[in-house]
Amino acid sequence: MAERTKNRCGQIEAYFRREERYEGIQIVFKEHPELREEVLKAIEETMKETGAKPAVFENNEKAGAEPYAYYIEFNDDYDKEGGPFFDILLKKLGIDRCSE
Repeated sequence: MAERTKNRCGQIEAYFRREERYEGIQIVFKEHPELREEVLKAIEETMKETGAKPAVFENNEKAGAEPYAYYIEFNDDYDKEGGPFFDILLKKLGIDRCSE
């Protein structure tokens, strides 16, 4: 597959959180809801490529509203699958750094 290169500054934001055996990342596209399907597709592709099965949650501001972010988490990540998964996902989305 061809490598995707995009300037995502201000379009998609990534927030990373890590604790002992827990890693999670929130991918936020609130100001650009048209990117929702692209973000979801990148998550699904990454799950298929890596074989990883993280928990994926939709985030929205009120019940029944369209999601403005996805939160992906690895609990009890003994095998450290989260790091490589997030690296692949961020590359697919054209994001080169995260906020903590």
